[in-house]
Amino acid sequence: MTFASRVLIAGVFLILAINLRAASEIVIAIRYLQAEGVSHSHLYLYREDGKFLRQLTADNSGQDVDPIFAPDGEEIVFTREKGTNPLEFWNVRPLGAAPTKLDSVPDWYEQTKTSPYFTNRESTKPDESSSPSATASAARTAAGIMGERKSYKAPDGSIELILREDPSDPDDQVNGERHGKHYVLRYLKTGIQADFGALPGFFGVYEILHDRQNPDRQFLFEGLLRVAFFGLHLNSTDGDTSFALDLNGPRFVRLSPNWAVPVPLPGESAFLTLTENRYVPIAGTQKTGNCSYIEHWDAQLQRVRYAKPKAAAIFCGASLYRPERMPNVITVRQNAD
Repeated sequence: MTFASRVLIAGVFLILAINLRAASEIVIAIRYLQAEGVSHSHLYLYREDGKFLRQLTADNSGQDVDPIFAPDGEEIVFTREKGTNPLEFWNVRPLGAAPTKLDSVPDWYEQTKTSPYFTNRESTKPDESSSPSATASAARTAAGIMGERKSYKAPDGSIELILREDPSDPDDQVNGERHGKHYVLRYLKTGIQADFGALPGFFGVYEILHDRQNPDRQFLFEGLLRVAFFGLHLNSTDGDTSFALDLNGPRFVRLSPNWAVPVPLPGESAFLTLTENRYVPIAGTQKTGNCSYIEHWDAQLQRVRYAKPKAAAIFCGASLYRPERMPNVITVRQNAD
């Protein structure tokens, strides 16, 4: 083979690699729980549609967490935790190759926070931060429940959600199954309305979730995606759960058997969830684990999980690189900040 031929072939492979990377990619730090020994968190790269691309790290000297794409998408910086030792910072290329330890952490990495997400949490005063009852009370008040009627209009003026309770209905007196069946979905242009309890998929809803950075935002409208999110308490064993009210249906879709935190993808008819699953069987044992994952939901509320099928695992951070959208990096740290 001539030198010119080798150059031509190398150029073709480079073009193919660039074209393949034109699609959005997500890097996940996840720790798969194993029957014996210490399980370790490593980095795995997926295409946004769920296709697994490659494992990026495999070092078992510590836990690789909080990967974040650089703004140009050419590298991923992550933290390596080694017990009580000082944190180490490493980088790795999305196309593979050995990770490199950094002498100092890039400013952009330290400054990157978790992207906006939907929550039921309310800010509290410093002296109330340790009071669960104060936080719960604030959430109930803001959600417009506990006897107070509240309404929320969609940003396009098409519908209104009316959160009301029936004081004579025992289900409406507690945060649990069947609560919220008297909430109303009203179409403003036609006047047609329906109680939540009559909608497909209804199990119960309590508070409406809001954007953490913008408490006045209760709806996620992006292209074909038109949803509002609700939370509900299950019990002391299963904790809470969350639902998407699909306004295109209308219908309710449960996002997880337990809790799920929706993370918008601006400019896309889709969103991510940081999803909690409790009591997941650990292969090779009689034990279970409380697990967490990152999942992707499209406009039809079809779900893709970025993890091995049926695996017990713990989420340790994720970052999505979107080369043709703004912001081009969406980040979810292992501890939402």
